[in-house]
Amino acid sequence: MRMDKRSFLNLFVVFLAGCPSVARSLDRMNHVVIVMEENYSYDDFLKNGEKKTPYLSHLAQTQLFMTDFHAESHPSLPNYLALFSGSTQNVTDDECDHFFSTTQLADELLKAGFSFSAYSEDLPSEGSTVCNAGGADGYYKKHCPWVYWQEKGTFSAALSQPYSAFPKGPDYSALPDVSFVIPSVAHDMHAPNGFPPAADKWLKKNMDGFCKWAKKNNSLLIVTWDEDDDGPDNHIPTIFAGAIKPGKYPAKVNHYNILRTIEEMFGLKPLGESEGAEPIKDIFAPK
Repeated sequence: MRMDKRSFLNLFVVFLAGCPSVARSLDRMNHVVIVMEENYSYDDFLKNGEKKTPYLSHLAQTQLFMTDFHAESHPSLPNYLALFSGSTQNVTDDECDHFFSTTQLADELLKAGFSFSAYSEDLPSEGSTVCNAGGADGYYKKHCPWVYWQEKGTFSAALSQPYSAFPKGPDYSALPDVSFVIPSVAHDMHAPNGFPPAADKWLKKNMDGFCKWAKKNNSLLIVTWDEDDDGPDNHIPTIFAGAIKPGKYPAKVNHYNILRTIEEMFGLKPLGESEGAEPIKDIFAPK
């Protein structure tokens, strides 16, 4: 019996659907927002959270709390690079004079037809490449890894925005598919400038609206830290909120696992070390 082309393709699709070796991507979130905080250990969070960071403690108790999350390195910059590009790029400092042209998350999203943007508090203007703005409590380039690709011309300056460009709500559908939010040092928990209570209040004021909207609109808020307080375990808190199943996630994970999760959601090729990292699965609310 001869089989026409359409019948053959339909049969092939049915075969693939039942084949256990075919990888299945995670369900795609409409919007993913990643907020990066600074230098806070998991132990400090558990010990002082109720008193110093009540909003974050509330999220940890009512959303999804990663109990065994570890950063990759010290100091700050290598961890940001790991999450954004799948590699620390062999960086061991926080200096401004690094320049990269490798493929990173924004590249992959844009090439696949998705959107990306970064929103940084106290960034003086769209696409600015300054090392610091606003003084000791302000903006620092070392917290914004995409800028290190921008200066080689592989990241568009238009995608690096002041935080004032972040949608104010109550409708957040204008957000790109994936975005990063970088608070200033005054609001990122990095002592002695960014005290935890100030950061907690900033998060509640600026992210709670999106968090509540995300739950009803198939979207995800991730709050993570770059590193702990220079401890050997680099154990940090991390929270997933929005359209997720609440609880505690006990598996040992890191920034590469977050990157791999986003790559799986959007059908992207894993970058660098994220290829060997498992996506964070079985955590999303049923649709």
